Amino acid sequence: MSDLLVTTHTPILRSGQTMRTYGVARALAARGPLTLLYARFEGDAPDAAFSSIPGIELREVVSSRGLGRLAAFASARLRGTPRGFARGISPELAREAARLAATPGRDRVVADGPIVAAALASLARKRPVIYNAHNIESGFRGELGEGSVGALERFERGLLSRAAESWMVSEADLAAARALCPDAQLRYVPNVVDVSAIEPVGELPPEQRAMFVANFAYEPNRNGLRFLIERVLPLVWEQLPEARLTLVGAGLEDPPSTDPRVEAVGFVDDLGAAYRSARCAVVPLLQGGGTPLKFVEALGYGIPVLATPRAAAGLSVTDGRDCLLAEDEHDFAAALAGVLRDGAPEIGRNGRALAMERYSIEALAGLLAQP
Repeated sequence: MSDLLVTTHTPILRSGQTMRTYGVARALAARGPLTLLYARFEGDAPDAAFSSIPGIELREVVSSRGLGRLAAFASARLRGTPRGFARGISPELAREAARLAATPGRDRVVADGPIVAAALASLARKRPVIYNAHNIESGFRGELGEGSVGALERFERGLLSRAAESWMVSEADLAAARALCPDAQLRYVPNVVDVSAIEPVGELPPEQRAMFVANFAYEPNRNGLRFLIERVLPLVWEQLPEARLTLVGAGLEDPPSTDPRVEAVGFVDDLGAAYRSARCAVVPLLQGGGTPLKFVEALGYGIPVLATPRAAAGLSVTDGRDCLLAEDEHDFAAALAGVLRDGAPEIGRNGRALAMERYSIEALAGLLAQP
């Protein structure tokens, strides 16, 4: 028996979306052979991280840009698919997924994200299809003003009702999904990282440096960055004038600050070295849903994590034990100044232990092995 995982992007580890895809792929492949079908988008070839997964077969589809794609878009819009999602629907991907789903010995078919789940609506009427959700879309997109909340809720309700099972990233998303579609079959499938492959940070680095790792093209991350730079750091600098902030990740076209103590380095090849240079990681999200994978990743590195309650809402963390939580700018600045000044190695160690226990590839493989 083999599983089929269908996704809309070239599998490259450059975003939280593909990190969740990677975790799910690793966990499925631990159970048995896995075919990962993807549409070429935002990358010409998969990362070695994907191609080296034992038991995986990667299959690429190149989506058309002609009349077929326009027809698929129009059809999706008529079915109530929001414009942003409808633009991503590839008829070639849907056809190849249907063909591979009919392969003898095929077990689970997993639609990775709302675009694929919408594209495989016809297939879901013929055989079970699992919806791997990345967020409760109607929650955070409505909060950001991305389309009508009512239309998003109707669309998402359709995804949940058609799916044989929907995989949700947090208890909060499970509750929201139940409220949207009480009859939906739901399973808790958290975001995970390869904790075993992460070398934890060692000694406290000499500089009072915090690090924010994110895809800054994502609006909740940009809003969190503004909160950090405009409202938190001025208060920190009153106490620690030498404190620095490093921003790691793509999406910052212009420097976010003229202050030289804020350093934007973009994408880095060696994330471990970046974490080892910092005394803490910050996750200052004020919006968004699901579970920030960079939060989980930072826990895996054993570095103290300071986050807002909103960022931690999807995780089973305890303030003062596994991480530090603070909401308004005064509390956040006080906590940040404290950990930059003194360090918090025990919190870092506890965070890594929690990540290994609940948010590792091994933990997820055990969850998905259950019927």
